[in-house]
Amino acid sequence: MPDIIAPGLRVLFCGINPSLYSVVMGHHFARPGNRFWPTLHAAGFTPRQLRPDEQAQLLERGLGITNVVDHATATADQLDAAELRDGGKPLEKKVRRYQPRFLAVLGVGAYRTAFARPKAELGLQPETMGDTRLWVLPNPSGLNAHYQLADLARLFGELRRTADLG
Repeated sequence: MPDIIAPGLRVLFCGINPSLYSVVMGHHFARPGNRFWPTLHAAGFTPRQLRPDEQAQLLERGLGITNVVDHATATADQLDAAELRDGGKPLEKKVRRYQPRFLAVLGVGAYRTAFARPKAELGLQPETMGDTRLWVLPNPSGLNAHYQLADLARLFGELRRTADLG
């Protein structure tokens, strides 16, 4: 799945890995139950809810998308810890190359494993990748029942407000 990325983004959103459905459709977060696109709009990142096939429009807003692990699975829980750790290394190289202001990892468990931060919580992280600040958000997958759309919008909105301040 190709990244949606450019140098100097405000926020580079980082999914765990693409779903099989997203790869078939050719767009990030394409599964109908995924709440990424509604959450971006509800949090104020986009003026309207974009469709997955409009993902390139994110670049105009200083936003992008990548993944911790490049290969697709039916669900993220099919990845093992070694795959997440292995994915963290090229992700860090990518972040250092493109230098977004924020890298927002969508999934606290994936972040903890990929970057060996077992006690990480949601929100702004104390560590950085070069000049890039790290932020952890819940996974917006429809399979993540712990967070409803209003919860996701609130948490993503905290990142948007912080990123808007520079």
